[in-house]
Amino acid sequence: MKPRNTLILPRSLRAVAGGLALSGLAAGNAAAQTPAPTPAPTVLGAPAAAAPTGPWTLPTAVDYALAHNLTVRASDLNAQQQLASVRLNRAALLPTLGLNGSQSFSFGTNKDPFTNQFQAVNVRGNNFSLQGQATLFSGFQLRNTIKQGVLEAEATRFDVEKARNDLSLNVASSFLQLLLAQELIRASEARLSTTRAQVSRSEKLLKAGAVAEGNVLDSRAQLAGEERTLVTAQNQLALAQLSLVQLLNLDPATASQFALVAPTLPDPATLAPAADAMNPNATFEIARQRQPEIKAADLRVNSAQRGLDIARGGYYPRLTVAGGVQTGFSSVRTQAVRTLGEPIAVPVLQVNPAVPGGYSASPYVLLSPQATVTTLPYKFLDQLADNRGEFVQLSLNVPILNGLQTRVGVQRAQISVQQASLRAEQVQLQLRQTIQQSYADALAAQRRYAASSRQVEALTLAFRNAEIRFNNGLLNGTDFNIARNNLTAAESDMIQAKYEFFFRYKVLDFYQGKPLTL
Repeated sequence: MKPRNTLILPRSLRAVAGGLALSGLAAGNAAAQTPAPTPAPTVLGAPAAAAPTGPWTLPTAVDYALAHNLTVRASDLNAQQQLASVRLNRAALLPTLGLNGSQSFSFGTNKDPFTNQFQAVNVRGNNFSLQGQATLFSGFQLRNTIKQGVLEAEATRFDVEKARNDLSLNVASSFLQLLLAQELIRASEARLSTTRAQVSRSEKLLKAGAVAEGNVLDSRAQLAGEERTLVTAQNQLALAQLSLVQLLNLDPATASQFALVAPTLPDPATLAPAADAMNPNATFEIARQRQPEIKAADLRVNSAQRGLDIARGGYYPRLTVAGGVQTGFSSVRTQAVRTLGEPIAVPVLQVNPAVPGGYSASPYVLLSPQATVTTLPYKFLDQLADNRGEFVQLSLNVPILNGLQTRVGVQRAQISVQQASLRAEQVQLQLRQTIQQSYADALAAQRRYAASSRQVEALTLAFRNAEIRFNNGLLNGTDFNIARNNLTAAESDMIQAKYEFFFRYKVLDFYQGKPLTL
């Protein structure tokens, strides 16, 4: 088998695209047949969805896969997570406010936090505070972080579209591979029917003495080879069904009942020449404006530039404002209550010559009552008036030297910008190469199909002539089987070239923005 060029597709598409090119050649020659390997079982990460009734078309399969494939669903969840990060970055502009409270118990000799005296007593203490803080200026780092998050969220959204595009091409490849396997089975069954008829005819001629026994043996050997070819083609069909069922996230047990609507594909030779209908340069210009991987790469370049602005923000001062109110309570604190008694009446003697002894009592004079001090436990709610404290604080942090952290961070951010730009160029280059390779493969498959068609016509005539000579005993079984195998290989190569052409053709249509239909 001569070496073949491989379509340069995204990594997720290469395996199935290669399977499309190889499955036709696998059934080309009965002498070179090998049993198909059994694939490892695939464990799905979610319960399989129920298959809809009725046969599948390519648009139906693509739509169902986009709605149920786990990879696409995971990409969509990543996009939602990135949107949540954007909301978190925006919330960083809001001030912070917190209410704190604590309660402590101390035993033995303790220091009263309000009198600073040591006392051998059990102490219960409470502290409450309400504090808030807001950033007034931080080198525009918060705003640039928000802008960077928005760019990353938009890029992630395009990543979801990229995953959907890859899945669509994967489904198209598996769909065409399944159609190819079905056509190979039909061709193999037709050859098997012809070979059985040939064996029956040879046995009758042997009984009549018209041919040698070796011819009958050669015919039976050829029949066994055709049966093996049919079994291999059936295995290829089962593997193609399983591959498509797994892409659709269906129950693998439904693969045997999986039915497709086989479209009527036109003859590739009758289509417009690939050079006119699939110009690679024009296709690339259209794809560059439409493909999500290009847009995602450009957005990540802008995101990296915002990251550079964030790193440069470390050179600027940082200004914050904070404020709060706090209070406290201690169980050992007491409060004195002063209680006044009754006033005291004291007589006053005055000089009175008219009275014997010269003195007389004057009216009583009230003296101030004596105060009594009573010590009572301190009330818990009185702390709001007695122990409350408020504060307002402005903080300015001017960076002078921080171990070159900011400088090195700016340098790393500059490298990240260059890396993002390089990745964007690589994405465009990969897209251009994919389109160019698809165009070259489509053109080569179209030409190979035309050549194979002419070869099949010539080998069909040669096989009919060999069959007549073999039936008349003029050709031995070895030469007859060679003629049959040559025709079989040519037919298989023609079928394989046909489906390979349509896959490459649909890839180019897809990059031009056309829907995936057959």
